[in-house]
Amino acid sequence: MTDEAFRFAFRRDAIRTLTGFMESGYELTSTEIAALCAMPVSVWEQAAIHIDPRLQKASLRGQLEEEP
Repeated sequence: MTDEAFRFAFRRDAIRTLTGFMESGYELTSTEIAALCAMPVSVWEQAAIHIDPRLQKASLRGQLEEEP
């Protein structure tokens, strides 16, 4: 919830994102994966809004543009 880039990736392809998460050393059961995928995306976005900004990992995707 605190990682904006992860939330973005999860919205685009939950299974691929969770597979990558598990390949990086985290363990999830098939029940946990199914539960995460079944939750409405709005839940993650609303929860993230209420997390203290000091704990957020913001993404600069699409925000960095070179000036001419």
